[in-house]
Amino acid sequence: MPVTRDQDDVSRAIIQLIKDGNLESLKKVIKELEPREVAAQYKRLPRKRHTTFLEVLDKDHLVKMMGFLSKNEQLRVLDLVGSIRSTELLEEMKSDDLSHLLSELSDKQVEKLIAELRQEQKKNILQRRKYPKDSAGRIMTTRYVWVHQSYTVEKTIEKLKHYESFAHYLNYVYIINDEKQLVGVLSYRDLLLAKDDCIVTEVMETGLAKVYDTTDQGEVAKMIGRFDFVSLPVVNKENILVGIIRTDEVLDLVVREANKDIEMLFASGKSIDFKTKPLVAAYRRLPWLILLLFIGLVSGSIISKFEETLEAVVALAFFMPMIAGMTGNTGTQSLAVVVRGLVSEDLNMKTALQLVLRELIVGIILGVVCGAVISVIAYVWQGSFTLGLVVGSSLVATLIIGTIAGTTIPLILNKFKVDPAVASGPLITTVNDILSLLIYFGIATMFISKLM
Repeated sequence: MPVTRDQDDVSRAIIQLIKDGNLESLKKVIKELEPREVAAQYKRLPRKRHTTFLEVLDKDHLVKMMGFLSKNEQLRVLDLVGSIRSTELLEEMKSDDLSHLLSELSDKQVEKLIAELRQEQKKNILQRRKYPKDSAGRIMTTRYVWVHQSYTVEKTIEKLKHYESFAHYLNYVYIINDEKQLVGVLSYRDLLLAKDDCIVTEVMETGLAKVYDTTDQGEVAKMIGRFDFVSLPVVNKENILVGIIRTDEVLDLVVREANKDIEMLFASGKSIDFKTKPLVAAYRRLPWLILLLFIGLVSGSIISKFEETLEAVVALAFFMPMIAGMTGNTGTQSLAVVVRGLVSEDLNMKTALQLVLRELIVGIILGVVCGAVISVIAYVWQGSFTLGLVVGSSLVATLIIGTIAGTTIPLILNKFKVDPAVASGPLITTVNDILSLLIYFGIATMFISKLM
């Protein structure tokens, strides 16, 4: 049966083959698809067709497809395929994906899900769950090769041959002492180039980078990005080697964290995608919007306080949206710079002060340039030099304050161990709206006699 890669055509073909019970042709259709496309087709199918679709997938396709499904979708797949196949899937999943899948489940649910796993793997999963939720211990894998410091190069290579199933994880050999403490690391390249009768301690690297099992996952991501390692050893407080973390596992973590921060930055709070139902999407957005609604009422009360000023000089109303909008925009820009910087940089007091000072200078430059432009426009448009001065000076002040607010709020939240992405764009914009209106009408009231 000819298959086009147009997703709608593929979906129709798959549904028809399932209805006809033509499973052999269905297997051929699925075999031509990439894992991402297989996951997309699974999501497109009516729920009643999911079981049949999953039945024709071999283990390799099923494992790869799981990587493109949400946590709830993965749990449903494990439920639909039965205990035997779900056990096979769990055994093949990467440690960080498995940790993410099990992270929100209760101990009872986890024990039921992993009941049929090998005793050793079950023990590793339960052990990892004892670590703090966002720690390195949660995403590390125990699939690595270590050798004693007394080993020769020849003996080490011989040992590696017995770990063919670990091939995906074999980039370094870790050297330990009698107490199982990490003393060095040896890359495959150095191992192959060394003489067979050399002791591994003669060719190993001792100045190695490592992380503790309680280290925050964000710090792990920074270290791997900074040193460009393929993997990092994980040790406990006694320096005993307990696992490793691979780059691809950290990459998945970074993608998930980036998605979460983007959701928080724009105040959607929880995952919303093209497939999210309207009522669910609205429910997830409402809490933030209700909060911002009440905060926004403060802006209305400010305008009412300056009602006499506004009635006396109606032209002031022409520039209100511009003043508020510009202040909110510059605050959001600063917020984005800071949140992105906090992910990739180690923050200390000196760095924070340098950042605030830089953004202050940026705010002054932006304010002076934009203030001068709007002053000229206001003068030409309304024929009032004083009005131009009021609007221009207000914009200078509000852009400076908006930039500082967008910089300091996430820094303060970060200091108190609160996710700085919570300082979302809409929140910064609303706060800056209030500040900009206070400044604008405050300056206008000072010059009210010259404006009339």
